[in-house]
Amino acid sequence: MTLQDILINYKPITLEEMKDIRLMNRIDTKFVTTVPVLKQLLEIAQDDYFVQETGGLRISPYYTLYFDTADCAMYNRHEAGHLVRQKLRIRSYVDAKLNFLEVKTKNNHGRTKKKRMTMEGFDALNPDHAIRFERQDEQFVAYDDFLRTYLRYAPESMTEQIENRFDRITLVNKGKTERLTIDTHLRFHNIATGIDRDMGDIVIIELKRDGLQPSPILGKLLQLRIFPHGFSKYVIGSALTNDGLRHNRIKPRLRSILKKINH
Repeated sequence: MTLQDILINYKPITLEEMKDIRLMNRIDTKFVTTVPVLKQLLEIAQDDYFVQETGGLRISPYYTLYFDTADCAMYNRHEAGHLVRQKLRIRSYVDAKLNFLEVKTKNNHGRTKKKRMTMEGFDALNPDHAIRFERQDEQFVAYDDFLRTYLRYAPESMTEQIENRFDRITLVNKGKTERLTIDTHLRFHNIATGIDRDMGDIVIIELKRDGLQPSPILGKLLQLRIFPHGFSKYVIGSALTNDGLRHNRIKPRLRSILKKINH
């Protein structure tokens, strides 16, 4: 049975109906598992969740392009274990042709705050690998103003580092207090090194809720022995595709992930 076959049994929810569940200031908990275990989870969770449906699709393709300084200061700060950190990315909803420039800021209380603006003229199917955030025209003046407001790094120091593609399922609990994103078919391309990495059957589950609201999924995850597991797509993807980066602190996490891929 495919993931699509299981998701047919879920009641749908539209983007319009999800407007009140944006969770732009939230606490995230990530879990890592594999596709066969995910199928079991979806089977036992269908009475507690809606599935987001967009354009008739319940599994949607996503694209992300991450930026960093030339010496990867954002990566190094995360790898060194600093709680306060940022990421800069372009996130694309491929089918909808929607692209956003996003700054994600994590504070020392584990809260993630996301600020974003529309990225005009970006094509996720044929991405520009020469973007520089300089005040070169009216649109880039707007990007510059946005970045200088929310980013703690100079916009002109940002360079493209790595991109990824994945397919996402989004579940919303019946109480509409949380979102559960489930990412499969994750692939990385490192722009700096030219190295590609396919993550195989790895699944990244992220529970997103405003504060520590009760969640119907936590007991089911525990039942299937799916435990919290840090997984930053930018950090893990970079470490797996660039041998020049330090990754001593995340070696145990990398080993755990590679073990699941090779299982």
